[in-house]
Amino acid sequence: YVCIGLAYTELAAAYPVAGGGQYFVFRGLGDIFGFIAGWAVLLDFTIDIVLFAWSCIDYLSKLIPVLSFVAHPWVHFCVVLTVIGGLAALNIIGVRESSAFNEIVSGLDVVSETSILFFGFLFAFDPELLVHTMQIAWPSTFGLMNGVSLAIISFVGLESISQAAQETQRPASVIPRSSIGLILTILIFALAYSNLALGMHPWHALPKDALGHTQPLWQYLGNQDNNGAAVAVLASYVPYFGTLAALYVPVLGAILLLISSNSGVFGSSRIAYAMSGAQLLPSLFQRVHPRFRTPAVSIAAFCGVGVVELVFASLPSLSPPVKLVYAHFFRGESGITFLGDLYAFGAAASYSFVFIALIALRLNDAQSPRKFKMPFNVPFTYRGNRVEFPLVAVLGFCGIASILAFTMITHAIGRIAGPTWIVCGIVGYMVYRRYKGLPVLRSQPHDWRKAQINILRAAGELELMDEYLTNVSRMDERAATVNAAAP
Repeated sequence: YVCIGLAYTELAAAYPVAGGGQYFVFRGLGDIFGFIAGWAVLLDFTIDIVLFAWSCIDYLSKLIPVLSFVAHPWVHFCVVLTVIGGLAALNIIGVRESSAFNEIVSGLDVVSETSILFFGFLFAFDPELLVHTMQIAWPSTFGLMNGVSLAIISFVGLESISQAAQETQRPASVIPRSSIGLILTILIFALAYSNLALGMHPWHALPKDALGHTQPLWQYLGNQDNNGAAVAVLASYVPYFGTLAALYVPVLGAILLLISSNSGVFGSSRIAYAMSGAQLLPSLFQRVHPRFRTPAVSIAAFCGVGVVELVFASLPSLSPPVKLVYAHFFRGESGITFLGDLYAFGAAASYSFVFIALIALRLNDAQSPRKFKMPFNVPFTYRGNRVEFPLVAVLGFCGIASILAFTMITHAIGRIAGPTWIVCGIVGYMVYRRYKGLPVLRSQPHDWRKAQINILRAAGELELMDEYLTNVSRMDERAATVNAAAP
């Protein structure tokens, strides 16, 4: 997580454009790889739409039991479907949530989560119970790989920050501060909540399973009825604070998840629009609504993909025959696990390309100023230019590639549906490029120098633009000198 966070921080600060990881790969590795990375990110954004809408309703179900997926799957399905349709309509109309509202809700969430941890560790945490739980419930190799691959879902904030880089003034300074803060916050909260869940004595009586047997709190949090709203359930068992938290945490969590689901709608339409402009997708995805001037086709198309994913995730609970099929082919995975499987594949694939793109850009675009760089670099001369090879990027690539391998090994749905999505996308890309008379496996000519100047000027980074022009001029002078000296 730290490695991919540092990679996104460097790239978003150096290339502050909408597109995030897709643009970095497009610029560093060329058209075909830019398409594959973008197509994988689009898969993740469509899953974000469904996954966060699903969890939004899971949180509300702690206050409104009729919304429970386990007890009332059809009601849950219809409400999630309505949420997705509503978000699509709002984005087509052009309604955007207030940034001030987002900041207020996010601030309340940080205060709330900190309070849960404070009261939980102060009044209910038992280190001996934590050690005991880790001893008796240490995961198998398969379970560990499965958990590591699903943990990649927490990386979504990094892509969101890079997506917003184009709207940020002076991103070379702002993006590193925001990203480093996000990395540290996620690490602290993820580790703290994991340890609290494993080592906390509940304030109330220990929860019981469907057969009336007492079960550990951590096991109760992970069952199908609670895993989509685990923080809300955990909060209700915290001493003193739990009574209040049980009332407001589900609402606050639902609002945050609704905002996150909307970011999936917005992000997928933005990437599709950008890829269409680069002729990686048909111009259809650039069409805007004649009245609202929004990319209505992209919004409708990828919300439609999200609906298909919702149907496949919900079917086992809606239809007993389908449940038998899933049990035979996919180890019974369904619901939120189904969505997590797909997300893990798409994220691991796109992040792998981002690390390779970072290395390629370090070598081939050393002229672009980088106010923030990943640490531990090895300087050397490459094609007459002094460059720095990022060792952390290699370490990160090995880690992400391992997660991709874990996903393929442990997630039956991700192993089938993920590669199918990529292959279908590549076939469509090749047909489109051949139809338009464009290179299929090669890249079109791109004036990256002009593009970088425009990017830095639009971002208000005029000093970096001047530095870039100076670096380019020096490189051209060196090249001219070498050519003149050649026999």
